This record gives sequence, structure tokens and C-alpha cells, in this order.
Amino acid sequence: MTRYPRNMRGYGRNAPDAAWPGGAKIAISLVLNYEEGGENSILHGDAASEAFLSDIAGAAQWPGQRHWNMESIYEYGARAGFWRLHRLFTRMNLPVTIYGVATALARSPEQVDAMREAGWEIASHGLKWVEHKDMPAEEETRQIAEAIRLHTEVVGTPPKGWYTGRCSANTVALTAKTHAFDWISDTYDDDLPYWLTLDGRDQLVIPYTLEANDMRFATAPGYIEGEQFFRYLKDSFDTLYAEGVAGQAKMFSIGLHNRLIGRPGKIAGLRRFLDYARAHEGVWFATRGQIAAHWAEAHPPVHKPRPSEMDQQTFAKTFAHIFEHSEWIASRAWELELGPAHDCAAGVANALSRIFRSAGHEAQLAVLRAHPDLAGKLAQAKRLTAESTSEQASAGLDALTDDERSLFEELNAAYVEKFGFPFIIAVRDHDKASILEAFRTRLTHDADTEFKAACQQVERIARHRLNDMDI
Repeated sequence: MTRYPRNMRGYGRNAPDAAWPGGAKIAISLVLNYEEGGENSILHGDAASEAFLSDIAGAAQWPGQRHWNMESIYEYGARAGFWRLHRLFTRMNLPVTIYGVATALARSPEQVDAMREAGWEIASHGLKWVEHKDMPAEEETRQIAEAIRLHTEVVGTPPKGWYTGRCSANTVALTAKTHAFDWISDTYDDDLPYWLTLDGRDQLVIPYTLEANDMRFATAPGYIEGEQFFRYLKDSFDTLYAEGVAGQAKMFSIGLHNRLIGRPGKIAGLRRFLDYARAHEGVWFATRGQIAAHWAEAHPPVHKPRPSEMDQQTFAKTFAHIFEHSEWIASRAWELELGPAHDCAAGVANALSRIFRSAGHEAQLAVLRAHPDLAGKLAQAKRLTAESTSEQASAGLDALTDDERSLFEELNAAYVEKFGFPFIIAVRDHDKASILEAFRTRLTHDADTEFKAACQQVERIARHRLNDMDI
């Protein structure tokens, strides 16, 4: 038995409508990353200079040396870019979420004052703006705790949201384990918030973005002018806004950096987009904290048994009835590589059907023979399973006239004599007339064709039964 931890399903084909406040069609989260002063530098005790997200093409770390040009570019973000963005957002009265690197905030007291005066949400962006992928879990845990401590000391209040960015495979679990955050954002996997159960509690995740993000000015392929940024933001907005009008409201995160979008030629594209978005009705600009509070109230976590988390006995018992009198199929399906994607009717149906399809002719034949005749003697004696009883009743087979019953008995006998198993059909897809038509048609099949048709109908019946369950 193996379990696949990645969730390839999410909300599935029917994502919930976000139900944003005031009936908004879209929620826009403006995120300003404050990293200047927290980047790699030998001044900060690091082994080399920074090389990430700057206007220096092909930048590389300088081991043991200060990179004066790189430092100067980061300083521009704090000295000039931040204030240009501050003026833009405050004049437009737009809420902003700061992803604040704790050591960077500590080195920028005037900017922190301005953030607080503007009423912006200041979330944590970790202790330092450095790579975490090779960091031992114990050290990352220590740094998370120190980031919270220093952030609280510098800002005056503890952070209620978290985003590491250059994270490790442990980051989401470690930040959730603190029980300190209303939301965490180290994922990029959805257009809506969602709940994870981590360390015995429900943790809200608000996915972030690396594409509607000004970092593309510093990466290839990327933007080279503000107009390109505007067009991408506009196209994203138009798509999401249309989905909201259709009743599937989503969230739109926009990632920004002082040293990038804070440059004059780049900020023009952002300003153009903000004017465009604000000209639409039903647009909710919100901090991530506001989005988290809404989601917790409107879409609280729902707890129910997940198939991928069941033990074998529970799984087999829960799904024993899906393939008629064939609990062995469910028992074997539990041994497959199940994961969150199987925690739905389609997922369980696929797992069970894989076992059925690979079982071999004789085992499949036994499953076919476990099915009752349509409107046969077992039905008349009320000895069908509850599922078969309900299914046959749905097509009116429990209320046949004497002539109809005689016709079904005649067809059943002819079919079993020719093929050696009962006529099987997903009666929920039919009425009496179409069932009789299918009966006559399939009696003309050769043995191989009809065996395949019967197996397909068994899977169809199984899917109907799973759809009836609250998975």
C-alpha cells in the first residue's frame, strides 16, 4: 500500500463560488514583498552576495565578497521604489499585504511606520530572504520562530500570515505547526483559498502567484516594459471577472517588489491596470487577512472520512457494495497508490475499476454472475441488495404488468442461455422501453462483444452507486 501526497484534484470540476462580500465578482490581493535588507550579503553573515530577482542579467553569487551593484539595486527598492508604491496605493486608498522579511523590516523603520500608518497588513516573509531548499528542518523551525519573534518586536504585533517564497518541502508543514497563522501562502496551486489538516488542526492556505508577478521583469522569459505587465494583468482580470459574473468568483493575487515594479517605467503598467480594474463594478480589493477572515466564515472546513486515509478494513466495508457481492475488489483497491485525488466518486470509481479490469476473465465473470436478473425471481421475492432494489425501482421494474414480467423472464432466460451470465444494464440511464430495446439488441452480440458490454455496464452501475455516497 502506498499513498501519494500531492493533491491533483483540488476542488474538482465544481469549484465553490467564493461568495465575496457585497457580491463581488473578483477579489484582488495586492502583495508587496519587502525583502531589501534581508537578502544574501556577507554583511548579514551569509557566505556570498545575492543573485536573485534584480536587473542584473545573469547575476551570480560572489562568494565571500560584497556585490556593490546588487546591494545598490536592492537599496533602490527601499529608498525610492517603496515610496513610489506607497504614494500610488495610498492615493488610490487600496489595501495592501506586505510580505515582510523580518531582518529587512528591522533595517527599515521609517518604511514600517508608513506601512502601519496606511493600515496595511504586514505578514511574515521569513527571517531572511535566502534559499531554504537545503535547510535542515530543525534550522528552518528555529528561523521561523525567530522570524515571528523579530517581526513582533519590530512591527509591534505578531504576523498572522506567512510566505517564505524560496521555501523547502517542509515549509508548509512547519509554518502550520506553529499554530500562529490565520493563513499561509507557500503554494501556487489554485485560484481559491482552501483548508489543509496539518498537525491536528485546520490551516487555511491562500495560494500565491509567480506569473502575475513583477518578478517576470527579472527572469526569462519575462516582461521588458510596463505595457506587457499591464496586458497580462488585464487578461488575467478579464478571465477571472467573467468567471465571477458566471457564478464562479475567484481570487487574483498580484505579486510586487519595490526594486522591480518601483522603477518609473514599470510602475506605469501597474497604475494603468489599477485604473482599469477600479473602473469595474464588483471588484473587491482586499488584504490576505481579509480574504482569510471571509473564507473562514463563508467556507469553514468540512470534515468527513477520506477514502485515501481509511484503513483497509474500513475501505473494504465502505465500498463493498459498489461491485455487486464483490468486497474483494474494494479490499484490493485499497492497496493501490491512492491519494487526495481519489477522495471523490470519480477517484474511488477509478481505483475499483482498475482492480475489476485487471482481475482476469474468470474473476470478471464471477462479478457478472453476482448480479441479479432484471425483474427476476429474486426481485419478486424481495431478496435483492438494497442498491439493486432501488436501481430496478428507478426504471419501474418493480411495477411490471403480468405481460411485461413474462417478457422479461423470457428475455432473461434467452440471454443467460446464450452468454452464461445475467443481462446487466445501468437501469438509471434508461426507462422500461429503452431497457427492452437494449435487451433485444445485445442478444444479437457475439460472446466477446457482449462480455465487454456487460463489464462496461457493471462499471457504470458502480459509478452511479458511488455518486449516491457523500464522498
